[in-house]
Amino acid sequence: MGKITINHIKKSFHSNEILKGIDVEIQDGSFTILLGPSGCGKSTLLRIIAGLEEPTSGSLLINDEDVTYAEPKDRNIAMVFQNYALYPHMTVYKNIEYGLKIKKVPKHEREEIIQNVLNMVELTEHANKRPAQLSGGQRQRVALARAIVKRPHAFLMDEPLSNLDAKLRNQMRQELIDLHQQLKTTFLYVTHDQVEAMSMGSYIIIMNQGEIMQQGTPKEIYTNPANLFVAQFIGSPPTNIIEFDNIYIGIRPEDITILNKNDFNSDAILSGEILTTEQLGGETIYRVKTKVGNLNIRTQSCWDEIGKFVEVQFSFDKLMVFDKQGNRIEKDETILDIIKKLLNVELNEKELLHV
Repeated sequence: MGKITINHIKKSFHSNEILKGIDVEIQDGSFTILLGPSGCGKSTLLRIIAGLEEPTSGSLLINDEDVTYAEPKDRNIAMVFQNYALYPHMTVYKNIEYGLKIKKVPKHEREEIIQNVLNMVELTEHANKRPAQLSGGQRQRVALARAIVKRPHAFLMDEPLSNLDAKLRNQMRQELIDLHQQLKTTFLYVTHDQVEAMSMGSYIIIMNQGEIMQQGTPKEIYTNPANLFVAQFIGSPPTNIIEFDNIYIGIRPEDITILNKNDFNSDAILSGEILTTEQLGGETIYRVKTKVGNLNIRTQSCWDEIGKFVEVQFSFDKLMVFDKQGNRIEKDETILDIIKKLLNVELNEKELLHV
């Protein structure tokens, strides 16, 4: 069991309010991601859950037991740090064994537990090596193994992959997903990397400036962002935003296409000039200058030269609209009229907007 309940947690350092009243429940067995830019308060919240920081106010429950001011050792959780925190003079085996010896687990039980965990993280052949003899990914797996043997209610991970190169991060993401499926234990994972969040998490909590901006499944957050911050933070390239007449209009790069002369099934067509082209192998990203601003367009990979001047198209049902405060609002007839005004045309609903 690893349910974590956070009730109106606040944290201030002197006059600087880091957390502004966080209310959230981390479901037992979930792979939950705390996502947000640097300085948003996510690591502070994780440290409060771990018992490494005390909240200024509010309460924290693990499995419905109040642990707000309990010692870290009494919370039955395991923390995995970004810098691994391994003992450099100990072998892999001894690093993993250390916590079990402190808990006075009998030697024969220790041996069985450690062997099972070494197999799980694929480090059996490295058991007698010291951390300096291992790669970054292997050291991170030792840190995970050391946490696993504690059999905690929950694993807390503070940007554990940030010190790895891109290829190794990709590999470790998959290994963490596999590990979560094996253990079926609560994972609470802090990152500022939206790719990690979207690819690994079963549930995402997005934070900014000490507040929760939105929480939900990756699909819910990506397809239905609650505000302008989330719409721009999630997605690569970020959502295209057009500011006009006290509203913001957003459309994701993949929802705009380069016009195919045989395909006129969209509500609007804009003429544009290609400013830049990024060939990423499986996809191509264009930066296109239009009358409503520069737009990012993401398509399947196109290695053919398509010329400097293009027409791009999109449908109104793909547009997201936000008010001046950045909150999501519904597209009604008034909003559609504003969008048509932005495009500088007046047509009925059945006509194609072509400017």
